[in-house]
Amino acid sequence: MSYKIVVDSCCELPEKLKTDPRFESVPLTLIVGDSYEQPDDETFNQREFLDVVAACPTCPKSACPSPERYLEAYRTEAEHVYAVTLSSQLSGSYNSAVLGKNLYHDAYGEKDIYVVDSRSASCGETQIVYKIMEYEEAGLSFAEITEKIEQYVKEMNTYFVLENLETLRKNGRLSKVKAFVASTLNIKPLMGADNGSIVQLGQGIGMKKALAKLVDAAVSNVKDAQTRRLMITHCNNPSGAESVRKNIEERLNVKEVVIMDTAGISSMYANDGGVIVTL
Repeated sequence: MSYKIVVDSCCELPEKLKTDPRFESVPLTLIVGDSYEQPDDETFNQREFLDVVAACPTCPKSACPSPERYLEAYRTEAEHVYAVTLSSQLSGSYNSAVLGKNLYHDAYGEKDIYVVDSRSASCGETQIVYKIMEYEEAGLSFAEITEKIEQYVKEMNTYFVLENLETLRKNGRLSKVKAFVASTLNIKPLMGADNGSIVQLGQGIGMKKALAKLVDAAVSNVKDAQTRRLMITHCNNPSGAESVRKNIEERLNVKEVVIMDTAGISSMYANDGGVIVTL
């Protein structure tokens, strides 16, 4: 059966998938102050964006794609369509994708369209994309794939350490995190996802120790590591990403490792230096 996978632009895709006609990225929009508005697409320039954010006194924001934009992406000859979005607890992208599905059915009738709330972001979405690909290539039915993906989302673990949490805090994305230590102490919280919401899992003094805590958490919580794909995204921090990869691979025998730099939305929330891991 033919298939198409639609993702929102918080999902980092490896270069080989960006040019694959079975994939389409629906961009969110990045907004900084009154003068910067940029679609999160192939024209995004990370360095320029980070400089604009650093110079602006107000917090950057994003706007999710419209339902009509998702409907457009669903218009395909592929028999199975999957949409993978960032957590519904963090963005309206998931709801927009569902509304787009409903609009499609109203306009064109029945079609197998499955919208996945990743309960994650960034490389968490990418993990789900790879799983859908695996199941489709294995010849599973649409119903079997949707059931397996729902279970996979529940089992997937997401971890991240950021240089600062101001964007998340100011945009109201830290409602489940009760308190923070003073940034002057250089304490970096280890964060994770709990059913799509952000929670604090630990902390370390400085980025290096916080990333070590991340490695410990990832290694201790993973099951059947040899069947798992380690994915790491970073915002302008290749050395941090490589350190995490090395330390995890010294302790686990994983199926594959994928390292990517963050695109626009992930760069906005991760800020300069952030590292995100899913396993």
